[in-house]
Amino acid sequence: MAEYVCSECGMGVKGLTCTSCGSELIHDHITTDDGTRVEVSKCPNGCGMIKSPQCCGHDMASAE
Repeated sequence: MAEYVCSECGMGVKGLTCTSCGSELIHDHITTDDGTRVEVSKCPNGCGMIKSPQCCGHDMASAE
């Protein structure tokens, strides 16, 4: 189960699910063409992915 925590205030989220198939999203990352590493939550069944959540104006870090 993907879990993210804000390094500023400590707020966290977990239990994100895919509305297409109902599976819990898993934490992963992608690397953009310019070499930037971006944290994402993705469907284990290949339905898609989203960028990691944000809080306090920053990307939340994976708690895994």
